[in-house]
Amino acid sequence: MRNAIILGAAGRDFHNFNVYFRDNYEYRVVAFTAAQIPFIENRTYPPELAGTKYPMGIPIFPENEMEELIRKLGVNDVFFSYSDVSFEQVMKLASISISCGASFHLLGPQDTMLKSKKPVIAVLGGRTGVGKSTISRFVFRELRKEGFKPVIIRHPMPYESLKKGVEKYQNINDLIVSKLSIEEVEEYEPHVENGAIVYAGIDYAKILEMAENDGDVIIWDGGNNDLPFIKPDMTLTVVDATRINSISGYYPGEACVRMADIVIINKVNLSDQNSIDKIENEIRLRNKHVKISQTESRIYVEKPEEIEGKRCLAIEDGPTVTHGGLSVGAAYNAIIDLNGIPVDPRDHAVGTIKDAYVRYPHMGHVLPALGYSMQQLNELETTINAVPADTVVLGTTANLSLFMRINKPVIRVKYEAIEIGTTMQNEIKKFGNMIISQGSSKSSKL
Repeated sequence: MRNAIILGAAGRDFHNFNVYFRDNYEYRVVAFTAAQIPFIENRTYPPELAGTKYPMGIPIFPENEMEELIRKLGVNDVFFSYSDVSFEQVMKLASISISCGASFHLLGPQDTMLKSKKPVIAVLGGRTGVGKSTISRFVFRELRKEGFKPVIIRHPMPYESLKKGVEKYQNINDLIVSKLSIEEVEEYEPHVENGAIVYAGIDYAKILEMAENDGDVIIWDGGNNDLPFIKPDMTLTVVDATRINSISGYYPGEACVRMADIVIINKVNLSDQNSIDKIENEIRLRNKHVKISQTESRIYVEKPEEIEGKRCLAIEDGPTVTHGGLSVGAAYNAIIDLNGIPVDPRDHAVGTIKDAYVRYPHMGHVLPALGYSMQQLNELETTINAVPADTVVLGTTANLSLFMRINKPVIRVKYEAIEIGTTMQNEIKKFGNMIISQGSSKSSKL
């Protein structure tokens, strides 16, 4: 039996363990490591999820201890299992593993994807922050128009608890009482507002089984730029018209572009034609016959009069402006468009929020909505209330005012994808017609 370490970030790593390692007697997983997300190390993957081979569970260590762990625990194999990481960083970790004597692995779809009894559409991304969630909502609405009952399965985010094997959300109250992190609420809230049932958690075999009973089509709503956990019958990959590195350079985003049936170039209204043409050419170099759709990312502001001429604090989606690499987001853009005055929050940040500006120096005059724990949520609230602004502009899909007391007026900025042309609409309609023509059982042609 070979000793293995799984490098992760509280998501893909746990799924890979469940489907590949839990009952695999060729390997003994001696540790997980954690990166990218704060507060997720120094925990234990619980025995009730780890299975009979692991009666004490599996310890989770910081990734920066990997070299020591390989030597101390006699590790034979290191499995890289998280997303939105530069090619350079992946190979750096491979080099550390190999220098310590361990083999380095990337598990592929055949070893990690579950198979559904229902048709599956997967929405993936080339990078974090390309607008996958807006495309997932677009797909949901189009399927509803065709008379289907789609169910959302979301990429996992078990930041607060490792005991939620299956999570199901149908309304806003479900989100509030579940005491989720801000990052989780950001992903689930827009879907339940649309009338969707959202599943997430850790045990995706059970999640899939329950979701299949609730709907007739599964929409996989991806996280970061990860591959889907469920084998798709149609794959949509979203890239960002403002970022050429949403095509390649980050793992596994380029694989998502290469495996796509449709690539959506999102945010074309924020770019220029030369950049869009260049991105389309880069897509074609990697996926010669793929269909390409273009979408605008339209911003909708609740009360624009509360922004014009006012000192405004822009709060952006945390992952987008941290490891996603963007310096600003929808809130900042809305402030500029409406002639508001952006206030720099950095001198007022406290605790881990302050640390984030050091770790991600590319961030502009915006506040990342980081709420991976109650401690961090309290630090976020303290920072918001300390910033001398007239208005708080929320570019997050989660309504932060439901989870904290904010001492300033809060204006929400929402954004939706508007397709230019009908490429994506037509392909979704064809997909729906194929389902209908094949009856209730899943077609082998899908």
